Amino acid sequence: MAKTPSLPAPPNGGSVDPVSLHEALEERYLAYALSTITGRALPDARDGLKPVHRRILYGMQVLRLDPGTAFRKCAKIVGDVMGSFHPHGDQAIYDALVRLAQDFASRYPLVDGQGNFGNIDGDSAAAYRYTEARMTGVAQLLLEGIEENAIDFRDNYAGTEQEPIVLPAAFPNLLANGAQGIAVGMATSIPPHNVAELCDASLHLIAHRDAEPDDLLQFVQGPDFPTGGILVESKAAIAEAYRTGRGSFRLRARWEKEDGPRGAWVVVVTQIPYMVQKSRLIEKIAELLNEKKLPLVADVRDESAEDVRVVIEPRNRAVAPAVMMEQLFRATELETRFPMNMNVLVDGVVPRVVSLKEALRQWLDHRRTVLVRRAKFRLEKIEHRLEVLAGMLIVFLHLDEVIRIIREEDEPKDVLKATFALSEVQANYILDTRLRSLRRLEEMQLRREHDALLKEKAEVETLIGDEARQWKDIAAQIKTLRKTYGPETALGKRRTTFADMPAAMDMELASAALVEREPVTIVISQKGWIRALKGHVADLSALQFKGDDKLRTSFLAETTSKIIVLATDGRAFTLDAAKLPGGRGQGEPIRVMADLGESEDISAVLPYAAGAKMLVAVTDGRGFVVNQDDMIGGTRKGRQVLNVDKPSIAHLIVPVTGDHVAVIGDNRRLLVFPLSQVPEMSRGKGVRLQRYKDGGLADLKIFALKDGLSWVDTAGRTFNVGGEDLRDWLGNRAEAGRLPPKGFPKVNKFTT
Repeated sequence: MAKTPSLPAPPNGGSVDPVSLHEALEERYLAYALSTITGRALPDARDGLKPVHRRILYGMQVLRLDPGTAFRKCAKIVGDVMGSFHPHGDQAIYDALVRLAQDFASRYPLVDGQGNFGNIDGDSAAAYRYTEARMTGVAQLLLEGIEENAIDFRDNYAGTEQEPIVLPAAFPNLLANGAQGIAVGMATSIPPHNVAELCDASLHLIAHRDAEPDDLLQFVQGPDFPTGGILVESKAAIAEAYRTGRGSFRLRARWEKEDGPRGAWVVVVTQIPYMVQKSRLIEKIAELLNEKKLPLVADVRDESAEDVRVVIEPRNRAVAPAVMMEQLFRATELETRFPMNMNVLVDGVVPRVVSLKEALRQWLDHRRTVLVRRAKFRLEKIEHRLEVLAGMLIVFLHLDEVIRIIREEDEPKDVLKATFALSEVQANYILDTRLRSLRRLEEMQLRREHDALLKEKAEVETLIGDEARQWKDIAAQIKTLRKTYGPETALGKRRTTFADMPAAMDMELASAALVEREPVTIVISQKGWIRALKGHVADLSALQFKGDDKLRTSFLAETTSKIIVLATDGRAFTLDAAKLPGGRGQGEPIRVMADLGESEDISAVLPYAAGAKMLVAVTDGRGFVVNQDDMIGGTRKGRQVLNVDKPSIAHLIVPVTGDHVAVIGDNRRLLVFPLSQVPEMSRGKGVRLQRYKDGGLADLKIFALKDGLSWVDTAGRTFNVGGEDLRDWLGNRAEAGRLPPKGFPKVNKFTT
């Protein structure tokens, strides 16, 4: 039998302390997570930089690589940064430097590169021994004042040098250039913006400190990507993203129709979405062409030089350009979604998701701190110079005596200090002064300088003690920045424009271009089998179903129609009527066409109608109004509409066709309230429609109060209660309600 190995004896007669493996792993992983969050992945809200970018810029500052100087080899820059500040791999540092220099990756590049720094096709940069770099004017703004005690420094990793904790940042880099990063348990994704718009919003925030987030959206329209493109996101969605710090933006390529001879035409793509590699995009289109998944497209070719020019040929002249592009947008990266998660290190310490207002406030407050610290630094310099000048003026008044003391005394410094009541600084300066500086003209210059410094000192002291004056100076700096990078400049001109999302009707046109429009009848069984019968069939009594299955619902549609399926987990799936099995068989399960969860079922199936609004509700009584356009999705995974807390399920979806909502619960309590109290959302958990002590939502109906509330009992009879007679049940959303009128079905349904 093998013996259990014993632990080796500790060295130097030490002892062995038992440690819990769980606690040790927890402690070490937490330390690693904090290091990743604060030291790698998340940018500082004040200068918008991660440590590697900050160290690169400071390393270039140490090398004096200002915009007007000669370029230096990137190998030199990478080596100095790695050796002095950033103890990581040279390739990681170089990759970060390259990205700062790419005008298609950075909206306002911080590095001016010379050589091959990669391209929009995805080709990598040349090795750092072949490329050269220096700072841009934007980088110089980020470092402005760093030598004037504007920020704090700390020891580098070796304790041999000092590195800045944050840069002075006279440029709103966090929002202007954006940031992306993945930490432990959190991530950040901030799109780039237009500096002129950020300056306008900052000036408004300075003038109106209590400004609401919506007020800032008058100036910041939305992201401004380096590669341009067209933003097709609703204003409401953009406003919500900036208000909460989370959201996403739908970005499309910019294209134009180019006419050819004899009525021929092609589409030319001149701008592609941000962070999309052009070569991979063209390969994807070519792959879809080979698989015959783009029947409206005949060919694609890349005619790009320094600019982007991707030519797409249609299958024939009769194809509408907009319809062809809609198909390409849905099938390729010509349309992308850029996520926004403004997770940053607030005050350089605490990771938090911030709104647009808070992000600007962090930068402005930092600018005020920098302004005060630079003013105090200047005040110290002025006071030192005034002290020196006071000593020099004493010299001119007693010049002969000063010369005698210096020539004859063994300890001239001590004698000067005692004779003329000089300070240590004044005595040292006098002893270091050259004789030729003791001219009459020099004395006059010193007196003028002394008077000027006294005046400047008073101004600086006023600035330090007056907050309003500080904000005025900051506003002047921001106005200068806006003028330098305004919309009339090549770099400051907005590149990304805005457009309304094409109506869902355009998507239907795309399908119609491929499918012959014919009437069909959609049939869904209780067990979730679906089929499409040819024509509009009124009598379905002869339909056969599998086993003990039976009819669930049916509706009239066309082969070009879209079908929406709502699952119990709140996801909405989109089916094409043209792709449904025919009516000769018993159909196919919807699960085959959509990725429903194993434990999920189907709550409702309905035809898609562009712009139609529906009230969706969960069994726990929560719900909201949603536009059917927000339920349409292009993948098998569907689109999350309702956020459902188990064991509740998505239960009802009712068309919005009135002004009041009637809800009844399993506890047989009826409540009627105005539809206006239910918010319209594209996704969410919703609001409480009715309050229950036990049970949940049984049924709901939307109706016009003037027409009264009607229902059908189990015998097929229709009852109606007029609007005036409903006053006992009228109330506000989230109330409990009361027992329904006599004759209401015991199954608690408006339609049995």
